[in-house]
Amino acid sequence: MKLSLAEISNIFPENLGAAKEELLIIEEVMTDSRKYARKGLFVPIVGERFDGHEFLKDAINHGAIASFWQEDKERPSFLPNDFPLYIVKDTTAALQTLAKYYLQKIKPIVIGITGSNGKTTTKDLVSSVLQTNFKTHQTKGNFNNHIGLPLTILTMPEETEVVILEMGMNNFGEIALLSKIAEPDIAVITNIGEAHIEFLGDRTGIAKAKLEMIEGLRSNGKLIVDGDEPLLQGIPNHIAVIRCGFNEDNDLVIRNVQFEVGSHFFQINGEKYELPLLGRHNVKNASYAIAVGRTLGLSEEQIKTGLKEIKLTGMRLEQAEGKNGALIINDAYNASPTSMKAAVETIKDFDEYSRKVVVLGDMFELGANEEELHRSVAEKITPPITDLITVGEKASWISDEVRKRGTSISVYSFLRKEEALPFIIELLSKDVVILFKASRGAKLEFLVDACRKED
Repeated sequence: MKLSLAEISNIFPENLGAAKEELLIIEEVMTDSRKYARKGLFVPIVGERFDGHEFLKDAINHGAIASFWQEDKERPSFLPNDFPLYIVKDTTAALQTLAKYYLQKIKPIVIGITGSNGKTTTKDLVSSVLQTNFKTHQTKGNFNNHIGLPLTILTMPEETEVVILEMGMNNFGEIALLSKIAEPDIAVITNIGEAHIEFLGDRTGIAKAKLEMIEGLRSNGKLIVDGDEPLLQGIPNHIAVIRCGFNEDNDLVIRNVQFEVGSHFFQINGEKYELPLLGRHNVKNASYAIAVGRTLGLSEEQIKTGLKEIKLTGMRLEQAEGKNGALIINDAYNASPTSMKAAVETIKDFDEYSRKVVVLGDMFELGANEEELHRSVAEKITPPITDLITVGEKASWISDEVRKRGTSISVYSFLRKEEALPFIIELLSKDVVILFKASRGAKLEFLVDACRKED
């Protein structure tokens, strides 16, 4: 990124010291005063438990050559008179305004992706497909909120042709804000699950929140959705919609899904594709990437190459070698009832392993129905799964429900990870495939790392 102080002064005309330094170029935007930046613009974020304004001196020591400053904060006395300080009403809003300006300056094609589950995997798939023809830039990690999205935009190289932005939310109004910042040319809604139902009431509320994506969608933009989801049927007629899924009335119809040796093979409208990912649900995520690729004029050969070369963000159905020759499936980055059920179904495809072990942890932000939603996972805990291990108080509802239903599956419950670890280690052998799945807060990677083969 390169922005002159003259440009920034035009956007934020109330400033101190900036006029004398208009030829200076900002190359990075920084919100963490502890990290070094090259010619950085410091944005002091105000949070519930911290105030970035207290760390301006640290930011300067780490490369800041200019800073935003909230108008209700006392001016720092230690600054030289010529240090560029932009006075703004709200530093977070100023960050968003700057990102919107930079996006309009670079003018890439903008892809926005939201959904209860599968956002990051779909982002990775779309990126892999589009990289066969475009210079792309995409969200890294979980930088998908009102601060992370503008920071993603502001790290975009000037030669970027397509930017792929993941959009997350906890409540109403958040996707609308992100969509209005990004103004996507193509928007994708992967699905409607139960994530954040604590704040949104029910799945209808979740669908309403996700559909806020259309508020920033360009007038000639395309909306790509899960066509099998009834809650995504009532989209206004003026929106151009591409529906993907297994139902025959979709625009992209998925057929003949088969799983062989770590890859899914499937057909869409007569074309055959290979996807080297676990999980039948990822075939639908791939269909969104195919829809994006076709919309942007890629050849089928380019799309197929992109799918084959996919590299996923970590802890999403990630395979690793475990102790004693076991196969670990690490899907512990996050979880909702929908994604947990999908992950459980995935492990059933591993015919070459006689023992299929599922380790499930707590799911959070499920609201008043959290017990019912945990128990609902039990419907998928069926043979050929051989062992269920739950870790955590909430996850114990799953094991309790499986026991109630009566099953040949061995069921074990632990409240703490440290208690479960020795038992899990003892299970590992070359005949075992073991899945780990839980919400981020459960931190099941403690178990995953302990079960990995030692180098």
